[in-house]
Amino acid sequence: MRCFPTPSLRRYRGLLLALLIPGFLGACGMAVAKRPVGIMNQAYLQQPNTPTYRDLLNLPRPKGKILSAVYNFRDMTGQYKSSPSSNISTQVTQGAASILMHSLKESQWFDIVEREGLQDLLTERKVNRATAANDKNSKVAPLPTLLPASVLFEGGIVGYDTNVQTGGEGARYLGIGGSDRYQVDQVTVVLRAVDVRNGRILETVETSKTILSEQIAGNVYRFIAFKALLEGDVGYSYNEPGQMAAQEAIQAAIIHLIARGILNGLWELENPDEINSPVLEGYL
Repeated sequence: MRCFPTPSLRRYRGLLLALLIPGFLGACGMAVAKRPVGIMNQAYLQQPNTPTYRDLLNLPRPKGKILSAVYNFRDMTGQYKSSPSSNISTQVTQGAASILMHSLKESQWFDIVEREGLQDLLTERKVNRATAANDKNSKVAPLPTLLPASVLFEGGIVGYDTNVQTGGEGARYLGIGGSDRYQVDQVTVVLRAVDVRNGRILETVETSKTILSEQIAGNVYRFIAFKALLEGDVGYSYNEPGQMAAQEAIQAAIIHLIARGILNGLWELENPDEINSPVLEGYL
């Protein structure tokens, strides 16, 4: 015996097929492990495509690179992720010193000497000297002295504020609706340059970067016939990486510090006329 849909169900047949068939096919294709569009499987070289990073790379060249050192660039916020995510993981990256050294190097204004892992470096140099002393036929050249830095970079991540701004919108009609919610957090960085010769603070800057989290969802929940309930959900969420936000705040601090140093005569441009370059004008 053949079964025909009732008149009320026949009206929603197209909608039912549109909603149920993709879900059925998706469930059947789970073994294929279909990956969302835009998700990369292989490791890749991280080159953040942000305006701040492009400004860092396009800075005018200095008259001479400055020997600099970073001992530490700590998380001073004391902020931990809220439950249920984690009650022991920190909100901000603990590798800010490495980010700072990388960004200083990328600016082409500073030559960085290793100080964060200084103890490891000294230990390895000691091993080299001991090996050369015990082996008279060793052809290893004597180690030169370590390079001294003329500028020391200090500071840290001093603030992480959650729910700086929240909001959203939504609508529902006859059981069909959608919503859009967002939350804005903020990370704050303080960076200062110190003259190694006398300990004088040459420049200090404070920068902030917002972190956006957004969730978009749509759903349907309604009876399309007697004892026939149609229910469906679809959604998408995006959380801006906190590490990338901290990195961008650090890069902005470096550019501001370089610009102020040029203006105050702490360091010089290779071409003085480039003081009017678009990159520097945006930060001066």
